[in-house]
Amino acid sequence: MSERRLVVETDGGSRGNPGPAGYGALVRDPSTGAVLAERAGYLGIVSNNVAEYTGLIEGLRAAVEIDPEARIDVRADSRLVVEQMSGRWQVKHEEMRRLAAEARAVCPPGRVTYTWVPRAANTAADALANEAMDTRQTIARDLVAAAPGSAARSGTPTGQVRVVPAAEVPSRAQRPSGAPARFDDEAPVTVVLVRHGETPLTVSHAYSGSSVPGPGLTSVGRAEVTAAAEVLARVGRDLWADLAVPTELLASPMVRTQETARILAERLGLSAATDARFAECDFGRWDGLTRAEIEARDGALLRTWHEDPTVRAPGGESVSDVYVRVRAALDDLVRTRRGATVVVACHTVVVRAAVGMTLGAVPLGSMQVRVPPGSVSIVRRWPNDTELVVSGYPVL
Repeated sequence: MSERRLVVETDGGSRGNPGPAGYGALVRDPSTGAVLAERAGYLGIVSNNVAEYTGLIEGLRAAVEIDPEARIDVRADSRLVVEQMSGRWQVKHEEMRRLAAEARAVCPPGRVTYTWVPRAANTAADALANEAMDTRQTIARDLVAAAPGSAARSGTPTGQVRVVPAAEVPSRAQRPSGAPARFDDEAPVTVVLVRHGETPLTVSHAYSGSSVPGPGLTSVGRAEVTAAAEVLARVGRDLWADLAVPTELLASPMVRTQETARILAERLGLSAATDARFAECDFGRWDGLTRAEIEARDGALLRTWHEDPTVRAPGGESVSDVYVRVRAALDDLVRTRRGATVVVACHTVVVRAAVGMTLGAVPLGSMQVRVPPGSVSIVRRWPNDTELVVSGYPVL
């Protein structure tokens, strides 16, 4: 029996570079030209190169699902992907190196060849990428076609094409064991909350809010965030594999979270945007003071602030105030980033609010959540539902 050959056509695009991005890939039978599978997906805010590589990976996966022993000819209009995967160009960017390694892990490189084609010859994959960007959805269409006079491998009668129902399409997004039950295929936004690493005020146990920009991270804090970045690089791959790979990064405007975001951005190959709604609680005149120092000045008020979420710190915010702005930020992500995984570099009270509202806790109840420096918490939000994946995941 002769060795089977498959053609993978792949493309990716970013409207802004980085900007809203998507990928498209399809698998063809080269002997008939028939399309056997289509894959596309919205990636959130990423670069064009990340989208191109993601299309390659998903196209290779689709081809291997059809026939794990087939030889594959990849055709792409990205000179970068073709030359780097062919070994003629160096892969200098760390995120591109990771993606290239992921592509090689899908199928042994000896069974894959790469051919550059002009954009005009890659319209089918380009259309899929644009469909994903327009709809912000993940697309998986499996079609099994047989050459005349032969039987399809899937058992489909000769000459017929079967569109595989969504429930039968293999997907990394299938609900893992232990996940809450769902009865629809709606995509959530996944929000990965990373508390900043240690600062000098973390060491002194002082209240460190948002009324002043500083302080920055200590060397220990930078190490904590570096470890968190390694965890995030595994999300959607070998760690919480049902989640989408992180494609967008937000940060509060404070110095410590901006430093945290820069470390995460370097590891993930993303650029960070600032969203002030994820800033720490404003502790007003308590900012920078230890609990003992605050008790000496405002002992009764401090206790009331901790026991009544509507009470504001002098010149600052209440826990309920933080709850309101964090909920608004998460609601916006549900409206605009469904299907994507968004990383947020933020703070203790912000993480507590996000985890608490995910579990349906009142604001005061959310204050019972422990959030270590550099820790990772993951929540998922649908328009009418929520899920807590992990809270306070330690990185050191």
